[in-house]
Amino acid sequence: MSSRTSPISQPITIRRAVARDAKRLTRLVRGSGAYEGKYAAAVVGYRVGPDYIETHRAFVAVGADEHEGRVLGFYSLVLAPPELDLLFVADEAQGRGIGRLLVAHMQSEARAAGLDRLKVVSHPPAEDFYHRVGAVRTGTALANPPAVPWDRPEFEFRIPSE
Repeated sequence: MSSRTSPISQPITIRRAVARDAKRLTRLVRGSGAYEGKYAAAVVGYRVGPDYIETHRAFVAVGADEHEGRVLGFYSLVLAPPELDLLFVADEAQGRGIGRLLVAHMQSEARAAGLDRLKVVSHPPAEDFYHRVGAVRTGTALANPPAVPWDRPEFEFRIPSE
């Protein structure tokens, strides 16, 4: 089994992002293989700044590997209006269940905040992932050139009460 498809073999901790994570999160976004080719323009110059981290509920998945606390992925939950704004998993960590862990954590945070649903405007290559983790397709966000010159699928997570 390749490392890309092997399950999580090391402890993963999900913690609140802090301002000093900003550069690592920015590198993760800009370096994402999902944003190569025609999608590259969407992340050129993109920045996850300390102000963004402090304003939104941003969480990181951290691996306890030889790199001690390497960020494997992150998400950002916006409460008003309710939206999963960002969700990224490092290319080398994809296929190991980290995205699924982040979504489960996000749903728990949304539930704790009193949300019963939230929107996701997906990057087209991530559409299958959102289907697999239980999001329901609700429509299409139309292109907004020059920043985003392609249509994007819209999803909704329904957050059941416990």
